[in-house]
Amino acid sequence: MRVLSVASELFPLLKTGGLADVAGALPGALAPFGVDMRPLLPAYPAVLEKVGAGREVAELAALPGGPGRLRAVEHDGRILYLLEAPQLFDRPGNPYVDATGADWPDNGLRFAALAWAAARTGRGGDPEWQPAVVHCHDWQAGLAPAYLRLGDAGAGASPKTVMTVHNLAFQGQFPPALLAELDLPGTAFRTDGLEYYGSLGFLKAGLYYADKLTTVSPTYALEIQTSGQGMGLDGLLRARAADLLGIVNGIDEDVWNPATDPFLPVAYDAAGLERKAGNKRALQERLGLVVDDAAFLCSVVSRLSHQKGMDLLLEALPVLLAGGGQLALLGSGEPGLEAAFRAAAERHAGQVACVFGYDEPLSHLLQGGADAILVPSRFEPCGLTQLYGLRYGTLPIVARTGGLADTVIDASHAALAAGVASGLQFAPVTAEALGFALRRALELFRAPDRWRAMQAFAMRQPVGWQASAERYADLYRALVAAGRAGGGSLPQ
Repeated sequence: MRVLSVASELFPLLKTGGLADVAGALPGALAPFGVDMRPLLPAYPAVLEKVGAGREVAELAALPGGPGRLRAVEHDGRILYLLEAPQLFDRPGNPYVDATGADWPDNGLRFAALAWAAARTGRGGDPEWQPAVVHCHDWQAGLAPAYLRLGDAGAGASPKTVMTVHNLAFQGQFPPALLAELDLPGTAFRTDGLEYYGSLGFLKAGLYYADKLTTVSPTYALEIQTSGQGMGLDGLLRARAADLLGIVNGIDEDVWNPATDPFLPVAYDAAGLERKAGNKRALQERLGLVVDDAAFLCSVVSRLSHQKGMDLLLEALPVLLAGGGQLALLGSGEPGLEAAFRAAAERHAGQVACVFGYDEPLSHLLQGGADAILVPSRFEPCGLTQLYGLRYGTLPIVARTGGLADTVIDASHAALAAGVASGLQFAPVTAEALGFALRRALELFRAPDRWRAMQAFAMRQPVGWQASAERYADLYRALVAAGRAGGGSLPQ
């Protein structure tokens, strides 16, 4: 089974968030199930520096935004495709925004080109490798199912399509005038097509035209069908509920393994949890926190945004600090939140430390050295940091939403009695409820035997890709076997 995976970023070549981790892990995770998955992503300068230009597979003269080339390169023993179009992608830094933090003004054209190239590849762009399925990730790949249904991206047989939503809040909405440059029929700009409240909706297109839809946890699959979390697309998602599946993300258990992690000064596993204390001391020393094994050290690795509940953490922070706790934060985002956390670190030197930006080695040390990781998101499609926390015995304290609810077992009285608690959940998603969760966590932390038992259970939880990769493989096979009766299951 051949599957083309289309994403705008791919770990370890280029990463701004969890999408890159998922897109980077899937090819290897699916291989044992007989799936030959090849990624397609833009040939950003940072990517070309790491993998080279490879070989030209096809010339893309009709590519939206100007001519380009499809190239194939080998990386880490696998083949991936690059869309080479320097006029669109030869830009330094972040793939989505310029140096001021503003979106590149031609993002619509840039990622329409990625989707067009995906459709062309799906229809025989590489004559030596024809995919049976094109798997599209988030809005940047959202037009690919539309091109395969409506466009003229090649004469080959059309593959089946899967559209995965990693975060419904990011939809790719652009002025309708852009349609004239995209090689798509103007008649498709309607409610049952590309139109989304007067805009050209890239994610909406993917959700409408793809054969099957997935999102990254079962709970989120239900949440996005409601008006509260559907972001204006809940009606379409309810209409396509029979085609929508929630599959929890996994993590790369080789990259994230406290027994072998090269970024940890002290390796440990569930049988040697006492060694975790060495990483805690190293983290405290590195960030200027008071070195104290008895301090309850909480970490945050997150985008600093309202969605991630970082304002709630600021409100609840006094509860943690009053209990003798510490906070170590790594992230960046909204300027107001960055300023507020910077001020908190200045006011509470030795108890609060912040590093703004992203640092992959430090993110591993934060998992290996902290006692708990905080994920107070108002909504969270899946989340990966809580999965890393489980793997490292760094107990997650999470809002009861989306994938957080699906992956963390709350330390209720019954769960503690049964020995199956792996963290703490709180609801509703308010600062007060987060404060209560922190008080509960502080109480549990002061009972070392109980805390250690929770850590050991958390570290035994299945957080890899085995089960989820098998579900994706089953989905691909069922989709191909069923065919596309009557042109596909579009909502009526």
